[in-house]
Amino acid sequence: PQLPHGHMALPSFWKVVEDSLQQSGAQLRAFCQAFETVTPSPGTQPLTPAEERKVLSLVSKHGPDKLYQVTSNISGSRELDLTLLRGQIVALLQSADTKGNTSRWLVDAGGPRGFVPAAKLRPY
Repeated sequence: PQLPHGHMALPSFWKVVEDSLQQSGAQLRAFCQAFETVTPSPGTQPLTPAEERKVLSLVSKHGPDKLYQVTSNISGSRELDLTLLRGQIVALLQSADTKGNTSRWLVDAGGPRGFVPAAKLRPY
């Protein structure tokens, strides 16, 4: 099969390749910048009034040092697992599950209580 630029001299061909790679790189950079401005990091996400009330209630129940923020969406697959969204605030109840597994923590999500992967939580 004949390449679309097969008739070109080699230096011209490499110029076409280089130009299209630069263009793709520029588009990718622009996309990444747009993506970063659209999705704020969890730390800067403003809480809704409902979330704020929930956080205040968790603080009064458990204390501020027990609060953690969910770093990425969690979909609970096992019984007693919670399904939570990135940015949600939870209170740590126990840093292990019923079998003593420390990679699953028992948390209070402001109503429902259940287990979540410890790796997806960070101190709030």
